[in-house]
Amino acid sequence: MTDEKRLILVRYSPELTTKARGTRQRFTKRLVANMAEALRSVGAEFHIETQWTRLFVRTTAPEAVDVLARIPGISSLSLVERETGAELDEIVRAGAEVFGDRVRGRSYAVRARRTGRHPFTSGDLQNRLGAALNPGARVDLDNPEVEVHVEVRDDAAWLFSGRIDGLGGLPLGTEGRAICLLSGGFDSVVAAWLMLKRGVMLDYVFCNLAGDAYERSVVEVAKILADNWSYGYSPRLHVVDFDAPLDAIRKESSPRFWQLVLKRLMYRTAAQIADQQNASAIVTGESIGQVSSQTLPNLRAIEGAVEVPVLRPLLVFDKKEIVELTRRIGTYEISSRVKEYCAISPGSPVTRTSAKAAAKEEAGIDLAMLTRVTNDRKILDVKDLTETDLVTPYLFTEEIPDEGVVIDLRPEPEWDVWHYPGAIRKDVWEIGPSLSSLDRDRTYVLYCGVGLQAAHVAEQMQQEGFEAYALRGGLRKLREEA
Repeated sequence: MTDEKRLILVRYSPELTTKARGTRQRFTKRLVANMAEALRSVGAEFHIETQWTRLFVRTTAPEAVDVLARIPGISSLSLVERETGAELDEIVRAGAEVFGDRVRGRSYAVRARRTGRHPFTSGDLQNRLGAALNPGARVDLDNPEVEVHVEVRDDAAWLFSGRIDGLGGLPLGTEGRAICLLSGGFDSVVAAWLMLKRGVMLDYVFCNLAGDAYERSVVEVAKILADNWSYGYSPRLHVVDFDAPLDAIRKESSPRFWQLVLKRLMYRTAAQIADQQNASAIVTGESIGQVSSQTLPNLRAIEGAVEVPVLRPLLVFDKKEIVELTRRIGTYEISSRVKEYCAISPGSPVTRTSAKAAAKEEAGIDLAMLTRVTNDRKILDVKDLTETDLVTPYLFTEEIPDEGVVIDLRPEPEWDVWHYPGAIRKDVWEIGPSLSSLDRDRTYVLYCGVGLQAAHVAEQMQQEGFEAYALRGGLRKLREEA
């Protein structure tokens, strides 16, 4: 943190300037509130001044430009290098002082913009300042090495050297609220981000098909969306245990329809929560033709399960575009290790069906059961989660699954005295180098003498995308149950 307050010129998204006066004022008020929350999140001291087409931020925080660039509704920003009065001679002197050394021996262009009444034009300003900078430099209006910008507005002028792109879009909170089905993978993350960019506040619904380690990845993704892209409100993550619905699908539906019926039940879950949260739509990460359930006929068949509108911002995106956006969002590493747990259909799933046929396959499922698991959901206030909350609840398990791989991390002499039947032994230092040889489709349960090493290794494996846990109670628990 520095004690020096710097001035940042903030430009609205062009869409705001086309709104009617009352709407524009409302949108601007919301944008300023979102900016204030963003700046507080980095501990900044700041002051925001509102003008009709510009905002000015004075702040001590060096992180301010980065955080403001992530706010929907901001088109671009510039770090002001000098403020002056709106007198032509004063502006030219200041410009020569600030940029004279910078342009020497290089090509440059002066870009001037003026609003208000002044005894000079924008062209006059460009010519005068350009001439003052000319010794030792050359003008290149098309592809300059240095750009010198001046904005004059009424009685003040600001000089700066360039623009930093903002997110664009509409201020978050101006377009209502929706429920986003979040899986933690690439698609749903980008769909959520695009809706946030359009000013829609999101709560997230996660239908858990694979246990606590999977939940942890989704929570981490939601935390990035909340902390880095959701200034202005506090999103919640609704975690629904989908074991019972999944069992019902396998019992009551034809295998070829499992995928579609699963999606219909997820839609129904999101619709119930949308109704409870007064949300206007469901958001999904589906893209036409990406997988079997996302053919156009199948999308229509899935959508028939609910009455609430379903928004699909990725509908025409290809996978490469989607993955690249997760790098910008900051979730690429997490999303890249999330397995496709929703792919439950064996063999050849149906690729072209109707809402009527899908509803028939769903007919044997007790929808009251779906309501029960939805009402029993866990709700997390994502912004309030700490680093401990993101790790500790997901490291331990109380039991060993039937197909689980048990790993004993104790030294060989202790292993020889007693070990859990069927366990394999590995030294702690072996785990990292051997991860590439382990089956990622298995669940791993680890134990050691006192539990600390098992938790550390489970954490390491979860970070690499494995479903791995430390056994709560460790060796003592195993001996009691053996």
